[in-house]
Amino acid sequence: MNLEPRFDEAHAPGEARRAAREGAGVALATSLYGVSFGALGVAAGLDVWQTCVLSLLMFTGGSQFAFVGIVAAGGLAAIPAAIASAALLGVRNVAYSMRMAPIVGGGVWRRALAVQFTIDESVAVSLAQGTSHARQIGFWVTGVGIYAGWNVSTLAGALLGDVLGDPRAYGLDAAAAAAFLALLWPRLKHRQPIIVGIAAAVIATAVTPFVMPGMPVLIAAVVAIVVGWANLFGSGAVNAEPWDEPDDVAERGGLP
Repeated sequence: MNLEPRFDEAHAPGEARRAAREGAGVALATSLYGVSFGALGVAAGLDVWQTCVLSLLMFTGGSQFAFVGIVAAGGLAAIPAAIASAALLGVRNVAYSMRMAPIVGGGVWRRALAVQFTIDESVAVSLAQGTSHARQIGFWVTGVGIYAGWNVSTLAGALLGDVLGDPRAYGLDAAAAAAFLALLWPRLKHRQPIIVGIAAAVIATAVTPFVMPGMPVLIAAVVAIVVGWANLFGSGAVNAEPWDEPDDVAERGGLP
């Protein structure tokens, strides 16, 4: 991977190296959470190898935590709800892929490879850069770095969890809730997401005693679907991000 300045960043020396540093820092910090997932996976009844396969193939933290959390609460009977909840949380990655396709560029194989690394962190680091080359560097360094680190730490957590036993003794049982809160909190900047969050929490709490584990998440998701479809409690326009997107982003030329 070439980190030297290219034609589109002659006006911004060091932009690619800065993107690489940011990506590496985010990868290091994010990878550590894999220890919690590994321990929770084993505590939920999965084998070490099953827990590691989830990280290798699923590789989207929120979906993974949702899956093992629901399985831990409901056992084998809750697996259909666990799969549905994990898939629902993973839908956002489809939107990320559409957004990142023109940035990743290249042919079919390059984009197919990029799918596995298209997650919240890699997209965020990429879009924070000011040039197309730096955005590519940020995406690949972050995505590949987290993938490698997350799988190593998942293995470590699964082995530790297998040896140490109940993760609740170490507070790791709160990791799933903390992961969801970390995903939600940065989005609570406008009236609409705040109302959706509160309404979803109330509905999920109300139906929990009456339905099988995992179903409250799916039922509460209906709130977000209805509000988003009808654009309730919104201003009628998409809220702008606090920063301006660079002029050379491909979607300004009509691409996704």
